[in-house]
Amino acid sequence: MVLSIDDPLPPLDWAGHEVPETDFAALYRSESPRLARFFSRRVAPHEVVDMVHETFRKLLGVANAQSVVFDNPQAYLTRVADNLVRDRARSLAQRARDAAEPLDESRISGLDPLQTLEHRDMLKRIEAIVATLKPKTREIFLLHRADGHSYAEIADHMGMSVKGVEKQMTKALSHIRRRMDRA
Repeated sequence: MVLSIDDPLPPLDWAGHEVPETDFAALYRSESPRLARFFSRRVAPHEVVDMVHETFRKLLGVANAQSVVFDNPQAYLTRVADNLVRDRARSLAQRARDAAEPLDESRISGLDPLQTLEHRDMLKRIEAIVATLKPKTREIFLLHRADGHSYAEIADHMGMSVKGVEKQMTKALSHIRRRMDRA
């Protein structure tokens, strides 16, 4: 049976349950801290509030444009938040590709001696900073960055979880960045 435009809509208690109205102010108060935690693990601290607001803006946009009443707005918010993080990552990757300098054959043939010395100096500074890492963190960092092992391979080799390897890499990278910023 096909409904025509003149047919009445099914009652609200159709299929034995009523779809609840969405109180967006209460939803924001209850869900914004959870979304802030979600984003704080995935984006820069100064972007967290904007991402939370963007998530709710999208929810309200759908609700207003399509007159949708959400059965489970928390799940919808989670999906929107996840999609925002993915879109942001794609956008950043695209920007990085666009900003990449094309290979210039003439520059390869005549390397700048000053630039070569600067790169050598930078490498020595990084090696000195890596040497200050805790032994376990240093080993994990070198296995991944120098030897090219995956996190799973490192976790298996070190007898730890992949999550533990990720945490050690995060520690190593933040330590290196902090020390490089000071120099």
